[in-house]
Amino acid sequence: MLIYKIFRRPEWDAFRAAGQTVGAPVDLADGFIHFSASPQLAETAAKYFADISDLVLVACDADRLGESLKWEPSRGGALFPHLYRNLRLDEVVWDKSLPLGATGHIFPEGVF
Repeated sequence: MLIYKIFRRPEWDAFRAAGQTVGAPVDLADGFIHFSASPQLAETAAKYFADISDLVLVACDADRLGESLKWEPSRGGALFPHLYRNLRLDEVVWDKSLPLGATGHIFPEGVF
């Protein structure tokens, strides 16, 4: 099962350069890296990245993240994937641009 993380372009560039990341400032504040499952992704983008156009969508295989990945209640009581350790670049299955269109973000084919 793929799970998704949205990065601002500078966050993604820093991740690629370092080979690992502790996440965005919100992740540092909360103590874990926030991910979304496919059904949660569009709402996450609209709620937290509504006016940001230069984003990168990253997909990771949930099974490969091991025991540090916890599914915990969040928005609306839904279970969201939270990673309680650094994310390594070699754990990224793919990355794609997430542009902002006239009616919201334009997601890559096959995400939903």
